[in-house]
Amino acid sequence: QEYIVRITDKMTKIDNADFMKTINELLAYANDTKKRNFVETIEVQVGLKNYDPVREKRFQGTFVLPHPIRHKTNMMVIGNERHCDEASALGYAHIDAEGLKEFKRKMKPIKKWARPFHVFVASDTLIRQVPRILGPYLNKVGKFPSPLGSDENMDAKYQEMIRTLKWQMKKVICISAPVANVSLTDEEIYQNAVASINGLVSCLKKGWQNIRAIHLKSTMGPPFRIY
Repeated sequence: QEYIVRITDKMTKIDNADFMKTINELLAYANDTKKRNFVETIEVQVGLKNYDPVREKRFQGTFVLPHPIRHKTNMMVIGNERHCDEASALGYAHIDAEGLKEFKRKMKPIKKWARPFHVFVASDTLIRQVPRILGPYLNKVGKFPSPLGSDENMDAKYQEMIRTLKWQMKKVICISAPVANVSLTDEEIYQNAVASINGLVSCLKKGWQNIRAIHLKSTMGPPFRIY
């Protein structure tokens, strides 16, 4: 089951002041106490309850957040001739169907190729061929490409993709997803985190009753509990 929405709802179950205080503590740790030589990503970590990951129906929720998730997002275009030419002109990495076939469905080279890229798009004329040519890897790691229509603006698609979050339920009761980065303001992080949490809640059968705990964590920092 998949949900595709644009969501900016206000938080309903977490005190706004406490939430903002936690974000400021996270930023203080990441930008002052233990500043790294790269821009850390912030993820939301959620522990579930009253949820059987074996028996419950799996879901994938796709949500467009208000602000870019990562400081820098690398996009791979799996394109037909026209889209590959456009990607080349705009400076996006790209590959065509013949290039995919060179991997010969071998997992190791596919992993190495896919690792540097955060988001993937594919020409709508090619997207159905991707699983057949590459196998299930991209889908397993939550990187299955979004369709790119012949009349879509590639730059506009990129701007949407850098704000797109995917919640994907697997056979676990703890899930996480990147939602922001430490270069954003506290208000921007708050807006993205709220939208992402409310998006996940909308996917759960019992809503907030399925949430045990929620933490915010930067890449190298400690977790901060917010619920």
